[in-house]
Amino acid sequence: MKAIWILIITLLLFSCKDEKNRELKESAGHEGMKDMASGNKNLPVDEKGLTLSDQQIQLANIQTDTIKSGMLGDRIVLTGTLTVDETKTTSISARVMGRIEKLYFKNEGDYVKKGDRIYDLYSEELNNAKQELILALEQKNKLDNSLIDFNQIVTSSQYKLLLWGMSKSQINQLVKTRKATSTTPFYSAVSGYINTLELIEGDYTMEGGTIMKLSDLSSIWAEAQVYSSQLSQINTNAAVQVEIPDVSDRSITGKIEFVNPEVVTNTRTNLLRVNIANPDNKLKPGMVAYVILKNSQHSMLSLPIDAVIRDGKGATVWIQTGKNTYKSKMVETGMETGNLIEIKSGLKAGDIVVLTGAYLINSEFIFQNGANPMDGMKM
Repeated sequence: MKAIWILIITLLLFSCKDEKNRELKESAGHEGMKDMASGNKNLPVDEKGLTLSDQQIQLANIQTDTIKSGMLGDRIVLTGTLTVDETKTTSISARVMGRIEKLYFKNEGDYVKKGDRIYDLYSEELNNAKQELILALEQKNKLDNSLIDFNQIVTSSQYKLLLWGMSKSQINQLVKTRKATSTTPFYSAVSGYINTLELIEGDYTMEGGTIMKLSDLSSIWAEAQVYSSQLSQINTNAAVQVEIPDVSDRSITGKIEFVNPEVVTNTRTNLLRVNIANPDNKLKPGMVAYVILKNSQHSMLSLPIDAVIRDGKGATVWIQTGKNTYKSKMVETGMETGNLIEIKSGLKAGDIVVLTGAYLINSEFIFQNGANPMDGMKM
């Protein structure tokens, strides 16, 4: 009986010891995992790589190539839009306060010829000035001109009507008939298409108020956005070609008239404006235009544009550092032509670069690490 109790006690002691050893091992394993996770988390983002399986590479269609020097240049093609030449836009405004009694052109895009009657204005001030002229003419005929210089009063009244927009022929007609109408017609001094129509019939206008704007489309602007990195490659004095696909693939030679010095922050682009002739008025604002800038070819490192990931912080590419292993690198980009972009720094000839699938690798990195690979990067 005593031997049986000794056996039971021995088994209990061994069982407790095994349970304690198992708990110690599990505790050590958990601490090790924490240390590994902490160690990876403390690595700078730009030192982390990404390892993918063969299946992931195949599904993401990841393709790489060795970067090398090549000839790039010849021309840059920018997509732009035709816009109104603001230097040939005329504002038709009222010179005296009144009400638009009649408007003869009521649609934007209507063509107005020089001399066309564009609106009739009812104005108390203008009507009073007409009556002043008629009265001065009558007094000049009836009274002695030696006491009061009625010639000067008549001249002053005529000058006032000229300042308020009446033409010389209208004033001469008023002097001849000495009958003033309640409304006064006004005529266009220029030809052009109505760009904007500010008022409608019945609206009141103040002195200097804009009624409409007319645009002369004998010349027109082609405006496009160009990357700031490309500006150094552009000869602003050289002639450029502008192709208009909506007009039988028409190609026109133009001149760069303006490059906006202000950079659009989120796109890193500048506005480029080209002036082109439009003698037959077939080109219309809003049409798509391709602005083609010619440059001399030169040797440089280049990549397909889709291989470069760009955001507000800069540009990066993914390079292959080992079997199924990739790392993000910041680069400085230059000019673009066709589907290629210049790599000015950050890579060297011989680097294996991800050409397709770069955005998928970038997304997988963010998913696994919870951080953008560009965080903490410096050129």
